[in-house]
Amino acid sequence: MKLDQARLSEMLQDSLPVDGSLFVVSLAVSDAIRPKVTVTLDGEQGLGIDECAQISRRLARRVEEAYGEEISYTLEVTSPGADQPLRDPRQYTRHVGRSLSLKMADGTEKTGVLEATDATGIQLAEEVKEKNKKKTLPAAFVPFADISEAKVVISFK
Repeated sequence: MKLDQARLSEMLQDSLPVDGSLFVVSLAVSDAIRPKVTVTLDGEQGLGIDECAQISRRLARRVEEAYGEEISYTLEVTSPGADQPLRDPRQYTRHVGRSLSLKMADGTEKTGVLEATDATGIQLAEEVKEKNKKKTLPAAFVPFADISEAKVVISFK
């Protein structure tokens, strides 16, 4: 029996806390003999391993109720890694004050400090190189629609 992604998505939403503290970043189902269901979750305050385990147990129970206990699949519930791009506008909130690397829809790239975020975009204080020096420009609004990929710049300083 094949796992239906739309049905799994509904089951996953029902498995999340009702307070809205967690949200789905991605849900993928591999097309294999023994499918792998990969769920990536996040929250404005982050996500701990205990929360991942709890959601995993809830979702597994719902899958077994819907498809029967004999269903053969692998379930992975995880949080986005530090190297993963930001996919949901809600992920930006907890990274205010950190540096972001943006790939824009027009092919250009920007790096700067995330100063604020709202429902439609972010305020980014872009860092530009000028005669071998870094200069920080005043914060400018960047709409989410113009961002094709955003990653947090990890610094070990």
